[in-house]
Parts: sequence; structure tokens; C-alpha cells
Amino acid sequence: MKKPMFLLLFTFLVSLTLSACSDGGSSNKIPETSLTPQEMVGKLVQQYEQPPQAELDADEVKNLYHLDPALLEAYSIKTPLMNVKTNEVAVLKVKDAKDLETVKKAVEQRAADVQKQFESYLPDQYENAKNYKTAEQGSYVLFVIDEHADEMVTAFNAFFEKK
Repeated sequence: MKKPMFLLLFTFLVSLTLSACSDGGSSNKIPETSLTPQEMVGKLVQQYEQPPQAELDADEVKNLYHLDPALLEAYSIKTPLMNVKTNEVAVLKVKDAKDLETVKKAVEQRAADVQKQFESYLPDQYENAKNYKTAEQGSYVLFVIDEHADEMVTAFNAFFEKK
């Protein structure tokens, strides 16, 4: 009588422990999107009025972001054409997850560079640059300097769905 009761209790505890440690695997799922970085940036800048902007090429990414574009599978970075605004939107997709930290550090350095550039130049743009936002979804990193940065982060996050 004691052996079957012990076995039943043991089985119950093991199953309870295993189910408590599992959330159905949902937290391990990588967010996915069907949009390219160019499409994401296009949708973000379309929603909020921007000054005239230009797309950065690989050399400009190296110079302005201190980042080797070879680490990126794809990217889109829009910066102001004229140096009187700080509005900037970048979506960077890394090739390898191990490079996410490198990309995030590059984005932080870019934010510091923009702030330093406008620190004693245009106070309103300096404040805008200080309030930059970043976000990460899977292998994508968003960097935004904009008056509507919070809303743009929300829109960026909405591009992804858990699969």
C-alpha cells in the first residue's frame, strides 16, 4: 500500500515540477517580422513628419556609427540632410546574435556623438538628442532620435510577432 502511494506522490511531484519550470516554450520564441529594415524605417518616418533625410551608405555607417557594416545582415539609417536637426532613425539587423552587444554599443556611441555635436549649437536639438530611444527585437536593433521616439519604439515593436 505504501509503495503505490509513494509512486503516485513521486509522479505527481515530478510532473508538477516540470510544468512549473515550463511556460510552454513561449519565452524562447524569437520575434519575427516579414518587413525589411528599409520597410520598417520607411513606415516609421512616414508616420511622423521628418526633416529631409538621406540614407547612409556603408562608409558613412563606419564613420558615423563606428560600426563595421559586415556585422549586419541588413540595415536602414536615415539622418538629416542638413546639420540643423537631430532626427535620426536606424534599424539594424545583425547577422550573428553574438554581435548584438557590439551594435548596441555603436548605437550608444552614435547617440553620444550627436549630443556632443549639438551641445552648444542648438539647445532644442540637444534636448531632442538626449532623449533618444533604442529597442531590440530578436536580431534587430532600433535607434531613434525624434520628438515622437516613444511612439516610434511602440510602432517598431508592433512589427514583430511571436512565432
